[in-house]
Amino acid sequence: MAVNGKVFIRKFEEYCPQWLAEKGDPVGLHVGTLNKPIQRVMMTLDVRPEVVQEAIEKKIDLLIAKHPPIFHPVKRLTTDTPQEKMYTELLKHEIAVYAAHTNMDIVEDGLNDWFCEKLAIKVENYLLKTHEHYYKKLAVYVPTQAAETLRTALAEAGAGIQGNYDCTSFTSMGEGRFRPIKQAEPAIGKKGQLTQVEEAKVEVIFPEKLEKQVLEAMDRVHPYEEVAFDLFSLNQPVQTWGIGRIGELSEAMPLEIFLKIVKEAFQLDGLRVVCPDSDNLVVKRVAICGGSGEKFYPYALAQKADVYITGDIDYHTAQDMQSAGLIAIDPGHYIESLCKEKFVEKFETWKQEEGWSLDFFVSETNTNPFQFQ
Repeated sequence: MAVNGKVFIRKFEEYCPQWLAEKGDPVGLHVGTLNKPIQRVMMTLDVRPEVVQEAIEKKIDLLIAKHPPIFHPVKRLTTDTPQEKMYTELLKHEIAVYAAHTNMDIVEDGLNDWFCEKLAIKVENYLLKTHEHYYKKLAVYVPTQAAETLRTALAEAGAGIQGNYDCTSFTSMGEGRFRPIKQAEPAIGKKGQLTQVEEAKVEVIFPEKLEKQVLEAMDRVHPYEEVAFDLFSLNQPVQTWGIGRIGELSEAMPLEIFLKIVKEAFQLDGLRVVCPDSDNLVVKRVAICGGSGEKFYPYALAQKADVYITGDIDYHTAQDMQSAGLIAIDPGHYIESLCKEKFVEKFETWKQEEGWSLDFFVSETNTNPFQFQ
C-alpha cells in the first residue's frame, strides 16, 4: 500500500528536524509535492542529471538528498543546460525532491556520528554548539481514574523523556473542589453544587519546542471542561546539539597507520594531508566534520585534537592549520555518500515499525567529480 509523502517526511523529520539546520540552509522540499501517494523512495548524496535519470529508470516517487539541489536561487528555468533541464525532468516525471543538509550533520546518530563509527572513534563531544532547547514542566490535575490515560497521552506527545529514559512522570494524590455555575457542562458533579473529587496531580517535563503538542494532548484526553494546570520554565536541564564531533581512538597510533585506516574506511585512493613540521606524529584524539568544515578547525584545536578530518580545505587555511600544529586530513566531500546506505537502513526500520509497504533504494550513481591518477 502506498503511503502519503507527507506521512513519510513527518516520520523523517521526527528524527532529523528542519530546525536543526544552520541558519539560511535551504533544507526541506525543493521540487514537486509531498501531498501524493509514494511507493518508491531513493536516497542520494547529490541531485545531478545522472541521478535524475537513475530515478526515472527506477520509477522513483520521492528523492531524498543530502545536498540541496537549489542551494542558490534559480534565476532562469530553461532546458539549455543539463543541470537546468534536470528540474523539468523531475517535474515531468512527478519526482519530488527533499533535502536534509546540515541538520543531517548536527542530529544525534547522524552523519558525523556514523563517520566516527567507521573510524572506531569514541565520541566525547561536538565541535561547536549550534542549538539549545530548555525544558518546561507541566503539572496537571485530573480525576484519579483518568490519570493513566493522561500520562500515556503526554508520553506519546514527547513529554517525560529524560536522558536514557522515557515516560517519566510523578503523580501525587489530593482532593479537588469546584462548583459548576450556570453555563457549565461538567463531566463530574452538578450545576450549583459544590463537588469534591479525588484527583491526581501529574507532573512531567518536556523540551520547550514540544509545548504546543503536549498541551494539545492534555486537552484531548482530559475529561474536564476546564483543565487546571501549571506550566513552569526550567533553567535545567538544557538539551543541546552541535556540528562536528570529537573523541578518541582506543589507543594512540602513528599517523601513517591512521591514514591507512581512513583510506580503507571510506574506500579512498588518496588523501590530502596537512602535517606540522615535526617527526613521529602520533594520533589519539580525533575531530571530524563532514563536508566543507575547514572553518571549524579552531574548535578542534581548542578541544586539543591531534588531527582534524574535513573536506575542501583551501590553501591558506591549510597553512594556518600547519602553523598551529594541527594535523589535518582532507578525504574529500564525497565521503558524505555514507548517508545513502545509513538512511536506507533507517527507512527499512521505520517501514517495519509503521507497517508501510514501500520500496527503498540507494542511488548507485557516483557523483564524485574528482579522481586520483
